[in-house]
Amino acid sequence: MEFKNYYDIMSLARDASQDEIKRAYRKLARKYHPDVSKETDAEARFKELGEAYAVLKDPEKRAAYDQLGANWKGGQDFRPPPNWDAGFEFSGGDSAAGGGPAYSDFFESLFGQGFGSARDDRRPTGFHARGEDHHAKVLIDLEDAYHGATRGITLSTPTVDSGGHVITKQRTLNVKIPKGVKQGQRIRLTGEGSPGLGDGQAGDLYLEMEFKPHSLYKIEGRDVYLNLPVTPWEAALGATVKAPTPSGAVDLKIPEGTTGARKLRLRKRGIPGKPPGDLYVSVTISLPPADSDSAKQLYRKMEQKLAYNPRSKMGV
Repeated sequence: MEFKNYYDIMSLARDASQDEIKRAYRKLARKYHPDVSKETDAEARFKELGEAYAVLKDPEKRAAYDQLGANWKGGQDFRPPPNWDAGFEFSGGDSAAGGGPAYSDFFESLFGQGFGSARDDRRPTGFHARGEDHHAKVLIDLEDAYHGATRGITLSTPTVDSGGHVITKQRTLNVKIPKGVKQGQRIRLTGEGSPGLGDGQAGDLYLEMEFKPHSLYKIEGRDVYLNLPVTPWEAALGATVKAPTPSGAVDLKIPEGTTGARKLRLRKRGIPGKPPGDLYVSVTISLPPADSDSAKQLYRKMEQKLAYNPRSKMGV
């Protein structure tokens, strides 16, 4: 997928003010509007211009886009990294998609979900209204879902300074993560959204929970998956081995004759809940390295004594 440089599309510097963005759009929109333009590619340029403006005019989308593209190098096939938008606080609805113009795959991959519309900062006098709700995706440890925790969560909030430039402010909240929280679950923090108008009540902040990548486990719903290496003799003869789980090591029985394709189920060892998930252990057989003369001799004895051909059923 091609990375779109919205600043180049609008002939703007990256530090352009919001007023400069508006002026550039008006000028280029007149030039490329399909009803009046004589340019051969006017329709495509006008559509591309509208997409660039939809991002750069919105302080929240612009700040997120700037952060994502800061380290992008031209000529590379672009793929947004997982959870690239984690920690970004945004206002408005849950989705920017639906009912709007059809934008490029690049736009949809970034803003198709999870970004609301820009805030309206006007403050009518004598009017009272509830403040907007805010939303943010945050990354937590899998272990927090097993035990519950209170964590300091830092969120980045874009805003426009007195000079019309988008800046990012940060705030840190102490958030109670409940035991048994699932990936994608939302936690509501009452009154942590936008202030209300007049005597209106403040909006709420909704935090969407996502698990950080883990070196040992994969998660599906409340179920947790683990690849566990065992020795050839543990698999062949059976054994009881220590197996890690997010709630602590457990004794796991490896049945005699276990193969590398075997999956063992530990009931109720997944993420707590009603009902709790399970922990699935996929056994992999790990061969000791033949890195010494004695180890090589042992492997040669096995070759002679066992006469084992794992490809016999393949006709070779």
